[in-house]
Amino acid sequence: MGNRLSKIATKTGDKGETGLGDGSRISKGSDRMHAIGDVDELNSWVGMLRAELDEADALIPLLHQIQHDLFDLGGELSVPGFNALQEVLISDLEDHLETLNDTLPPLKDFILPGGSKAAAVCHMVRTVCRRAERSLVQLNGVDEVNPLALRYVNRLSDLLFVAARVLARRENGSEILWQSRHQRA
Repeated sequence: MGNRLSKIATKTGDKGETGLGDGSRISKGSDRMHAIGDVDELNSWVGMLRAELDEADALIPLLHQIQHDLFDLGGELSVPGFNALQEVLISDLEDHLETLNDTLPPLKDFILPGGSKAAAVCHMVRTVCRRAERSLVQLNGVDEVNPLALRYVNRLSDLLFVAARVLARRENGSEILWQSRHQRA
């Protein structure tokens, strides 16, 4: 890829519009731009989680791949009708989800975000992933979204929930179980 972004401040968006990868221009407030922005934010949060972990952590390669997948998804959203995602991404997420979940005891209670800083960051990533999913669903109501994109972000949020549980239990840590007000009294 050559020098595609030689000029960053183009001033072409000063009136509230932006260009898509196909050359068309749309409002920065459109459903498509909300979805693109939420996927971009999700990718940034995955980067934050990666920064929270040691480079030798077993989750790093998975998070690295997820960032590339999310960048592909953003590219897909930037060119209406273009599909970059592949079915193998779903099965990869499901395999990782199953592997991580097999290390955990069954979930019998609701848990609160936290348990460790890395687990709390992972829960932030999960909630931003759910927002990105809602944005994709909203966009799909007005302009068709690749069904794989919807499946991908849904599986990703499941995987992030399980990863947060794994991170909270590391080094003899524990998850924070939700208790009703009457249980806390």
